[in-house]
Amino acid sequence: MRRYFLLLFLAGILSTSIWAKNMADILKEIPGMEEVTSVQANSFFSESFHVKIRQPIDHKNPSAGTFLQRVFISVKESDAPVVLVTEGYGADYGANVNYINELCPLLDASQVVVEHRYFGPSTPENADWSYLTVENAANDHHRVVSLLKPLLGGKWVNTGISKGGQTALLHRVFFPNDVDVTVSYVAPFNFGVEDGRHEPFIAKKAGTKEARKKVKHFQREVLKRRAELMPRFEQHVNEKGYTFSTDLNAVYDYCVLEYSFSFWQWGHDPSIIPSTKSTDDEIYDHFMKIASPDYFSREGLTRIGSFFVQAARELGYYGYDTRPFRKYLSISNADDYLAKLFLPDGYSVSFDPTSVLKTREFLKNTDAKMIFIYGANDPWTASGVDLPERAHFLKVVQDGAGHGIRIRSLDEINKLKVINLLNSWIPNEVPVSLN
Repeated sequence: MRRYFLLLFLAGILSTSIWAKNMADILKEIPGMEEVTSVQANSFFSESFHVKIRQPIDHKNPSAGTFLQRVFISVKESDAPVVLVTEGYGADYGANVNYINELCPLLDASQVVVEHRYFGPSTPENADWSYLTVENAANDHHRVVSLLKPLLGGKWVNTGISKGGQTALLHRVFFPNDVDVTVSYVAPFNFGVEDGRHEPFIAKKAGTKEARKKVKHFQREVLKRRAELMPRFEQHVNEKGYTFSTDLNAVYDYCVLEYSFSFWQWGHDPSIIPSTKSTDDEIYDHFMKIASPDYFSREGLTRIGSFFVQAARELGYYGYDTRPFRKYLSISNADDYLAKLFLPDGYSVSFDPTSVLKTREFLKNTDAKMIFIYGANDPWTASGVDLPERAHFLKVVQDGAGHGIRIRSLDEINKLKVINLLNSWIPNEVPVSLN
């Protein structure tokens, strides 16, 4: 009997090895699948691959050329569910052998991480900004799904965080049948370059009334102490080698305006805010921890500059309310700050609401299974999706949470809502814990 089980065990190992070898060979034979590399998988997955997929720069115009898009594939079983991570930026983390999206253990699923076009190594040579559209990105993901679905035959779930959550939703808008379920985290749905809903959210909804007052008083104090703090600020900028598209006093102002958004976005505890009686060093150190000038620097744009092109054109962004600080600001207003500070030199574009309107209509009429997760204190929640009451939609807004909210950090009631709904759509009999 022991010999029988040993033979079964060895046969299982052999068949798995053959299947894995075949998987690598099959990937290499798929037209458009290039630079296929088999890598050591972690203990959760059976095999992992780093690949590059040749994508059209413009899916409507093949003559525009092609680029290579990075994709990281980790296989559980060939018939397991698949978690498609629609990353909104660069995806270096996908190359980390230890990375496992939290949905994978929940669903006992394989994982496919797709780097967004125009970020990291997935940027076309001599990139033309006109091809960086949500529709082209959705087509990128559609092509990835089309190439891999014959090999990975379980149900598919697309998911993303923040801009990645937008990307997952937009993929579903353009190709509703590509996946079976969408799980979108902290994804904004903005109606303009300066949407207009974030400023009143910060002023009236984030945190408690006392905490909001503390945030505003700190911002005002930093402006009042400009003369004392500016030498430190200038020294920091020079040491880091930051350059900007505006003068340093304006950058100081923008950092102060950004402070409240950043503070609430990342879920900071109001108890860490220095009082107005604190020393210059205490005020300055806290200010830099929350709203560093690197965000506004040209150097910072090397990593995420493509995002601001998308924000100006289709995705939208947030504005700043200068009224409470007007007396202390060097700038007269913060209108059109995104174009002034973040767009490439010589580039201008008007906001196109087409995809916003298309998404709104999609959400009104679709029967797609979708889950949206938000933090109650996160300013991005102000522009979160507005969903009709339907059984195939779930929107969870977690009290006290910021932009870092995930299923594992939901309270038990909300966590069970999400997990039970997911398991009703994609059953998983393997016990899991996200604690």
